[in-house]
Amino acid sequence: MKTARNKMKKMASLMMPLVLVAGLVGNAYAAPSSPAADAVTQTAQPVSSPNETPAAITPVSANAAPVEETAALPVIPKDLSVLGMYHHADVVVKTVMIGLLLASVVTWTLLFSKGAEVWGGKRRLRREFAALETVRTLDEAAEQAESFDVNSISSQMLRDAQNELELSAGSTDNGGIKDRTGFRLERRVSAAGRHMGRGNGILATIGAISPFVGLFGTVWGIMNSFIGIAQTQTTNLAVVAPGIAEALLATAVGLVAAIPAVVIYNIFARTIASYRHQVGDVAAQILLLQGRDLDLAASAGETPRPQADRQLRVG
Repeated sequence: MKTARNKMKKMASLMMPLVLVAGLVGNAYAAPSSPAADAVTQTAQPVSSPNETPAAITPVSANAAPVEETAALPVIPKDLSVLGMYHHADVVVKTVMIGLLLASVVTWTLLFSKGAEVWGGKRRLRREFAALETVRTLDEAAEQAESFDVNSISSQMLRDAQNELELSAGSTDNGGIKDRTGFRLERRVSAAGRHMGRGNGILATIGAISPFVGLFGTVWGIMNSFIGIAQTQTTNLAVVAPGIAEALLATAVGLVAAIPAVVIYNIFARTIASYRHQVGDVAAQILLLQGRDLDLAASAGETPRPQADRQLRVG
């Protein structure tokens, strides 16, 4: 009996440490968490209502912008070339730029068409005037004019002078014949200047209004840009700059249309004035030949005829 009791005491002394160790471990697992740990746990694991089914949680990047702000920002055009800015521009700005480009096409068309006409006419007049300077009578001038173009201004003025002589065949007033011939030639000179100046008014109009039309497109585009700033509530330069650049493109197109028009207009104005003076020189030469014929005929017939007091105004 004593031996059995001793064995029981030894087993009890061995079990006590094991029970103490097990109790400490159980208390560590069963101990309630701290308030800070509870807050972290509640933040990391949101509480769902009993009726909701658990769903997969999508990880969200820390650098991702909110969906509402991304949707509110305007789309920035990637193509900022001239053609790209034209495609992204407003309808009004596009209309302004198309109109200015058409005006520029008209300007260059007038340069080549009217330029060929003016310089060709000046060259033809120089050749005809040189031929008329070598003759002494109106009949010789008419023979020289057979080599001229039928519709040339020199041929028309020669026919006017001859026609006036035929209509005044019974008149003895040489001064009256010269005056009437001078009046007809003066009208021819004015008509030639008006004919050659056709289209120059269009150049003046394009050069005068093109910058203002381009400025209108710019003002309209910048106004739309400020409206976009108010709607998006952002002043980021990367968002605002493309719209302003599209607006300024209208002013650039307006200057492209206006500057050549003004330069070409000034060139044509000087060239047409020179052409008009050349026509006046031919008219003066024809009137000189007619006056000489009348004076020689009067001297040969020994018939006194009054002289004209007025002179032809040409040029």
